[in-house]
Amino acid sequence: MSAPSLLLDFAAPRVRTTLTGMVLLVVGLSAVALACLEYRAVSMKRAGLEMKLADAVRRSSRNPADAVDAQRQSDEATSITRELGTPWTSVLAELEAASHASEGKVSLLAVEPDHEKHRILIKAESKDLSLALAYLKRLQDSHSLRYPMLDSHEVVADDKDHPVRFAMTADWLESP
Repeated sequence: MSAPSLLLDFAAPRVRTTLTGMVLLVVGLSAVALACLEYRAVSMKRAGLEMKLADAVRRSSRNPADAVDAQRQSDEATSITRELGTPWTSVLAELEAASHASEGKVSLLAVEPDHEKHRILIKAESKDLSLALAYLKRLQDSHSLRYPMLDSHEVVADDKDHPVRFAMTADWLESP
């Protein structure tokens, strides 16, 4: 007897396309298409932002003359701020009170502030040295000036009255 013939087919039968396969293919292709559209939109937005940035950089690039002018204005503002920070009202009131205490025998010639050191230079003239020292003593008792010191004095020989010109420095206290 002979054995029945054996048919060996190592190739799998071809699967025909199904409805589920077609739906999955359409969904996948539409997802790829949406991703491409989203990528294009983001790329366009990025290009627009880069153009805006380039325009802003171009507009913000400054002229060197503008930088010099801005520095000059900044220096002026700093100077004005320092000047406004000087407690002129109290300092001048103390100088005037000291002058009244000397019964008008001490004349104030100049008042020069040094804003960096919070110091003031006072130049004055009196009839004699004792009045100058009394004026200095009165300023040492003031509330707005600290450490008033006599820096120099000289008798003016050219003048018939021989007045004493003197210079003193004092630190001022900050306004509260």
